[in-house]
Amino acid sequence: MMVFSEPAIEQFSSFINCRPTTLFPQIPIVDLSKPESKHLIIKACEEFGFFKVINHGVPVEFISKLESEAARFFSLPLPEKEKAGPPKPFGYGNKSIGQSGDVGWVEYLLLKTNQESDSQTFGSALNDYMSAVKKMACEVLEIMADGLKVQPRNVLSKLLMDEQSDSVFRLNHYPPCPQVQPLNGSDVIGFGEHTDPQIISVLRSNNTSGLQISLRDGSWVSVPPDQNSFFINVGDSLQVMTNGRFKSVKHRVLTNSSKSRLSMIYFCGPPLSEKIAPLPSLMRGEESLYKEFTWFEYKKSAFNSKLADNRLMHFQRIEAL
Repeated sequence: MMVFSEPAIEQFSSFINCRPTTLFPQIPIVDLSKPESKHLIIKACEEFGFFKVINHGVPVEFISKLESEAARFFSLPLPEKEKAGPPKPFGYGNKSIGQSGDVGWVEYLLLKTNQESDSQTFGSALNDYMSAVKKMACEVLEIMADGLKVQPRNVLSKLLMDEQSDSVFRLNHYPPCPQVQPLNGSDVIGFGEHTDPQIISVLRSNNTSGLQISLRDGSWVSVPPDQNSFFINVGDSLQVMTNGRFKSVKHRVLTNSSKSRLSMIYFCGPPLSEKIAPLPSLMRGEESLYKEFTWFEYKKSAFNSKLADNRLMHFQRIEAL
């Protein structure tokens, strides 16, 4: 487990004054084995941009094996972890998030989905896990296409299956934070508020709380942890592809004073050259709210922005503002 040195703790100042937040037991639950899943997914994407999936088909042993390997990696001394290389963009990083000055009480490992690990055991665990999660993500996207009544059924999933798919995988570790002794209503940010730029994100974490999502009224609610299920986030790209019918969900992570949190996120990205625009079959005479752009253009813009920025603002049509 990583422990920041005393000077690092003193320099860390990413606090927020939290308004009261509550657990949100009404998070939509989608059973992928049930025929009504397509209607539940559409409703969840329209109302929250977020839902939980059960009966997901990812073997428990794949999940537990990767979690064990990740915990082993993050327990290494800092010089050993830094051998994974600086996150430019792939590699090991801590505290600093991205290139625009954002910080969090977090250390992480960012990997390509086809990246080989120096550790044969870690690499095997990664490959097994990512293969199963990719299959589940494609199933979710195909059920989503059914619910949207768009053809072909693989219109979204084929972007993940493409050999040039720009999907990435992230392991986030949030060590216990000694500063979380609620003082004047303040909390320490583990990962600041943001939306994900990809199509969808597939999240799994251990049984430690910390994840919060923002509802449509701007209020924040805490997501009860569930280490046996997966959570799906609508990303900015899917918001564009549905012409705003689905909204990418703003989310953040707060730290815990006594327990570490480990999360694994599979970011489902299209090929870099893929043009991101509303699906024609969803338009029905409507005007597009967004200018057409490639995933490379959007990714570059997102990479150069702050976490909390509204990245889609630069790609909206003037008349839509």
